Amino acid sequence: MTLDGTNTWTLREPGARSVIVVDPGPNDERHLERVARTVQEQGAQVAVALLSHHHDDHTGGARYFAELTGAPVRALDPDFCVGGSPLRDGETVRADALEVRVVATPGHTKDSLSFHMPSDEVILTGDTVLGRGTAVITDDGGLADYLDSLYQLRDLAHSADVRALLPGHGPICTEPMLKLNEYISHREDRLAQVIDAVTAGDRTPEEIVARVYADIDPAVRPAALSSVRAQLRYLAKRGDIPVELGEEI
Repeated sequence: MTLDGTNTWTLREPGARSVIVVDPGPNDERHLERVARTVQEQGAQVAVALLSHHHDDHTGGARYFAELTGAPVRALDPDFCVGGSPLRDGETVRADALEVRVVATPGHTKDSLSFHMPSDEVILTGDTVLGRGTAVITDDGGLADYLDSLYQLRDLAHSADVRALLPGHGPICTEPMLKLNEYISHREDRLAQVIDAVTAGDRTPEEIVARVYADIDPAVRPAALSSVRAQLRYLAKRGDIPVELGEEI
């Protein structure tokens, strides 16, 4: 589910002393201490840690990281802030000359955020766009929001000449427009497959997963079920399948 693990990003302007950390990661003391030590060895200090969303593989170590560094942790959801105020869509977080703009990208979860660094022409995408594979729409997210977020990121990548996406899991993507177009096309293809499955007589998420996701690893079956539930709600609201199929999810 986390590919190679959770990516923790440390952001700093050349020669500056202040660092912004995005997604300290799970409650892995060795990892958190290594991040804090690396920043210190570079003669810098963590000014603030930002969370892309509330899932434990991104936030589990946030409180310990705040204790290690003395830096506040900020998130969209105030319940996950430690010594800092909640983030706001469109806000710019600064550390010395570094500027990071907060971009609300709900869908994977309701509180999902991306972070745009105009100076480096990159976007940190959390779990909204992964370095490999596709993102899961969890039960507290939503497909309509997710598609809107993908279109928003694609517009931003185009208008800001973004050269790379830095994901929460997996490798850096150096072809952002290609990746975002692929993500959008993939979602539309999956929706068409779910409509076909319903037309063929499938009525439950389990039946649809068996048909549409027949070749997936059993370990990620719960994620596929979550995505199918989101797809059914979306299609029912859009009028492509009977309303009751979406209401029962």
